[in-house]
Formats: sequence, structure tokens, C-alpha cells
Amino acid sequence: MNKTELIDHIATSADISKAAAARALDAVIDGVTTTLAKNDSVTLVGFGTFSVSERAARTGRNPRTKEEIKIEAAKVPKFKAGKALKDAVQ
Repeated sequence: MNKTELIDHIATSADISKAAAARALDAVIDGVTTTLAKNDSVTLVGFGTFSVSERAARTGRNPRTKEEIKIEAAKVPKFKAGKALKDAVQ
């Protein structure tokens, strides 16, 4: 399912227009993005938790030249599925 299909699903399920569903989805995505940018987490009970994880600096290898390269530390987004989501998938 892509973003357009998700908007269609939201519009149908909530009995709202596609434009309103698109605005709602954009607001949710913006809220999650803004919160993660502040190094905070977003928990949706039953669905899951979005958080920020720190990835340590490490040494990698260029596969073409076999030369060692330094990979800098980074903050990456992470998602952990909640129990209800896990149960729904099984």
C-alpha cells in the first residue's frame, strides 16, 4: 500500500473527503517527524513506538577498492511494533 492508497482507505473508513484524509495523514507524518527531530518518541498504544536510535561510528570497507573508510555516528529513526499490531499480522 502506498500513500495514495492509504489516503483512499482513510477517506473511505472515516467517511471523509480524500482532501481531508490527505491533510490528516500529512499532519500525522509531520507530527511524528517533528517529535523525532526533537529526539523524543511517539507511542501509539497497540500500534507501536517510533523512536530515535544512536548508531555508533564504525569502520567500513569500500567493496570496490577494499579500502577502509570511517562511517560517522548517526541518529536513525526506529519503529517497534506494538502487541496488537503483532497479533493482527499473525
